[in-house]
Amino acid sequence: MNLDNLVRIPGTDLKAYPLFLGATPFGWTTDEIGSHRVLDAYWELGGNAIDTADMYADGLSETIIGNWIVNKGNRNELVIATKVGNKPDRLGLSYENIMQACNESLARLKTSYIDILFAHNDDLSIEPKETLEAFGHLIDQGIVRYIGASNFSSERLKYSMQVSKTKYSMVQDKYNVVERFEYEKGLRQTVMEEGISNLPYFGLAKGFLTGKYRKGTPKSTWAAAHGSIGVGEYNHKSYFQILSVLTEIAEEIGCSVSAVALAWLRQQHSVSIPLASARTVEQLAEIAQVVTLKSEHLDAITTISNTLDPQKSSFVKRFSRRML
Repeated sequence: MNLDNLVRIPGTDLKAYPLFLGATPFGWTTDEIGSHRVLDAYWELGGNAIDTADMYADGLSETIIGNWIVNKGNRNELVIATKVGNKPDRLGLSYENIMQACNESLARLKTSYIDILFAHNDDLSIEPKETLEAFGHLIDQGIVRYIGASNFSSERLKYSMQVSKTKYSMVQDKYNVVERFEYEKGLRQTVMEEGISNLPYFGLAKGFLTGKYRKGTPKSTWAAAHGSIGVGEYNHKSYFQILSVLTEIAEEIGCSVSAVALAWLRQQHSVSIPLASARTVEQLAEIAQVVTLKSEHLDAITTISNTLDPQKSSFVKRFSRRML
């Protein structure tokens, strides 16, 4: 593995490929054979960072990854992140649930330790001190190296960082070119103040920022997209204008549209490494391209993206009201 291509996650000694491979499709839209092909291709590119969760495909995603690790014998060269607290039979962030969920993840992943264990969602019914006590014990036992908070409010993250000697080392929050403002006007400042970073998910906006969905794309293609709402919410000229700018930059650089969208993310304050998923080796080839954008590229993307600011855009305001 070429260590020169790896990026250190701030506040940790973890060095990871500049794209965390999301394992959401494994066991869901991609079977084990197909998942292993994607993992093999990622590994051959120099990729070493895999993000999963105990709830993905009801644990099958972790199992598929664990089987691949055993076959490869490469555990110590990987950065494995998983999440607890959101699996239907392991809901919540109580001390007991975290300990049990972690043990079950270890068994599925066929490993003795987890590099990053995320609280998948905040649990308002549990005091953060109890949650962090469980995480602290796992760290003290050498079972978990670092912990992260996913989908926490700024206020809860601040409070959690104050009540325990065990600290979150990173967050995982939704952030991309077309969904910026909730994060930028809330959690980002707290992340920066705490000296940690965001490993954002939905970096490609459910696939919209790959360029697959454009004006004139058949309705059946939009409807077939996966996601809680799907990519249909982006079927509007305001989003197509942003996609047009990304496409122009991609053509100038000679890379995929996905690579441009992920590069913009990497070059944002508070972001260390973005996440993106691939169902096939072909999709992986597009998202795994790592490029650096010129300042004029960054400015052009940010400027056109600013038109979606909900405080300024009447379209976004109307759409947001419809989603309530």
